[in-house]
Amino acid sequence: MMKRYGSVEAGGTKFICAVGNENNEIIISEAIPTTTYEETIKKVIVFFEKNRVDALAIGSFGPVDLDISSEQYGCILNTPKQGWTNVNIVLPIQKALNIPIFFTTDVNSSAYGEMHLNGCNNLVYYTIGTGIGGSAIQNGVFIGGIGHPEMGHQLIKKHPLDVNFNGVCPLHGDCLEGLASGPSIEARTGKKGQELEINSTVWDIQAYYIAQAILNTTLVIRPELVIVGGGVMSQHHMLDRIKMHFKKLLNNYVTIEDIDKYIKTPSVENNGSATIGNFLLAKNLLIKN
Repeated sequence: MMKRYGSVEAGGTKFICAVGNENNEIIISEAIPTTTYEETIKKVIVFFEKNRVDALAIGSFGPVDLDISSEQYGCILNTPKQGWTNVNIVLPIQKALNIPIFFTTDVNSSAYGEMHLNGCNNLVYYTIGTGIGGSAIQNGVFIGGIGHPEMGHQLIKKHPLDVNFNGVCPLHGDCLEGLASGPSIEARTGKKGQELEINSTVWDIQAYYIAQAILNTTLVIRPELVIVGGGVMSQHHMLDRIKMHFKKLLNNYVTIEDIDKYIKTPSVENNGSATIGNFLLAKNLLIKN
């Protein structure tokens, strides 16, 4: 009998639940609004009780505790999402369904899917949206020691036209997330990104910051590929702007044979790589067992 695998993309706005087959094809999916912790988790359980799977992977907004030896394993930690701090999203689902569950960050799920879709074992994935998250995979394994990487909060150099902007990160002000996330656009201009003119200098400032993050990643990790996704990257002109700044910042220090193959947007629209990644991570649980 064919195995079925489950995916939960646990986001601050919605939880996307999906069931897939051995070919990573979606059989059925449902978007559940992220309301209260109790109501949302109950609806997730009901979905998978109706649509049984053999194993499940959850990619969650964070920060989260991924240490299986920790008492808080499976918990969303100090999140700004009201009502979701220090709640465990793995335990109640596992008790109800009694199946193996893999728990990771939402951006890890996306990165794992892109690893499969691009056929490479060494990549970095940045998601640039309401917040900024990052994932790194080396030799097919997620990088992370006592916790998952927080690439969105790395410190970067200010753009000359942006020196008076303090950033929007409540913890660090002008870190990468504070300067390059979606809310930073509105904080500077009073407009959301989709309302901003394509020739606005803010786009170039954003691209400069994202390019710095990719430069840092390139020099520290040396991946085969960098994927840049998220809502800000839905502006199609952004990719070329980022590549332009990256080339200037790198200044040929290390060899990048083809920048168009090195810096890319996701292979699947609407964050579909996260669903594929979760199917594969769920499948791995059964292979290991």
